[in-house]
Amino acid sequence: MTVTDRYGNAISTASQAARDHYDHGVHLFLGADYGAVQAFAAAIGADPDFALAHAAHARALMMTGDMPAARSAISRAKALTDELTRRERGHIDAIALVLSGQGSAARAATRAHVRDYPRDALVAQLCSNVFGLIGFSGEVGREAELLAYTAALLPHYGEDWWMMSMHALSLCETGQIDASSRLMERALAINPRNANGSHFKAHAQYEAGETEQGRAFLNDWMEGYDARAVLHGHLSWHLALWALHAGDAAAMWRAVDAGVAPGAAQGLPINVLTDTAAILHRAEIAGLKVDPERWSALSDYAARFFPDPGQSFADMHAALSHAMAGQGDRLARIAETTQGFAGDLVRPVAQAWAAIARSDWQAALDHMVAVMAATERIGGSRAQRDLLELTYANLLLKLGQTDEARRSLATRRPVLAAAPPIAALR
Repeated sequence: MTVTDRYGNAISTASQAARDHYDHGVHLFLGADYGAVQAFAAAIGADPDFALAHAAHARALMMTGDMPAARSAISRAKALTDELTRRERGHIDAIALVLSGQGSAARAATRAHVRDYPRDALVAQLCSNVFGLIGFSGEVGREAELLAYTAALLPHYGEDWWMMSMHALSLCETGQIDASSRLMERALAINPRNANGSHFKAHAQYEAGETEQGRAFLNDWMEGYDARAVLHGHLSWHLALWALHAGDAAAMWRAVDAGVAPGAAQGLPINVLTDTAAILHRAEIAGLKVDPERWSALSDYAARFFPDPGQSFADMHAALSHAMAGQGDRLARIAETTQGFAGDLVRPVAQAWAAIARSDWQAALDHMVAVMAATERIGGSRAQRDLLELTYANLLLKLGQTDEARRSLATRRPVLAAAPPIAALR
């Protein structure tokens, strides 16, 4: 009898227990819930030769930041491919390419694979989301590409909460907020504990300007969400951001210190770095005083986890932390780089941060202008790239160009224009 996974794909294991643990792990992983690593380990325990369980274990370990263990797991999966189907071999190859840092090749392999096997969710997942292979491609039009990608996959999944939530985010990031919200509500009705669903609903509420509704929803939803889960820190950032927009500084700092900053967040280093840098700088733009020790600690964190430029989204935020901490040598390493999928944009942004740190507003604006036409290439969501939008508007204000600052927000990010989280406009 052929054994199949929860998406109907044939899998090479004779163990029902291994299949059940594997399916449970897939459910947890796609829902960004805690426990996927343990579930895939249990599948391997039930069948040590279950190659896809080793590959899934590798992917889950990667999402905890344990890259040595992830590479060991994918090596074990690749050693077991001789008797596998074409789909299973392609599945393992795609994940192996991601783990080896070959983003472009992994993206091409993933797109080719899902054309033949659209319901191979753990592979399809590699290109979904703004933090996936499309999101971090560094290419113009990547939001439209992500929408096309999830739109093509959606009909193959029916009423599947995971794919519905992925497509809902694609709709959100292309400005289709009402359609995104409706689809996300359907996804959350099927699996209310889908952290990706709650995350993407938060994005839709942010884009709709629903600050108080968003705070209420996310505060309630996060009750019981394991602090070790991959999205706990980032969802805490959303709460901090909404508190900042609502003028509730005390709640913002509570969220930062409980779940966002180094030492508090247990998520991936890229989220800890980017979320902390963004909320600190946005707090300063909003008129709050940020303890210099916060910037110093974040600069040390960035130097530890991202010592070499190459991940452009992380590099942009690392450069900000180094500039605000007065770490010129660290900043120069990023400002002089050409590495990364958007390295050509990271350089002027890093130079802008340096100019801001020394209060040279005109130089900062000159550098920022070179970036604003293509910020999507740097990666992240629209909410995350509002760091640049608000910085740009704030620089215009520093130079007395108030009308232009208001025009920039009104045309580029109208959701921020009604009540701009900028001290000089309040």
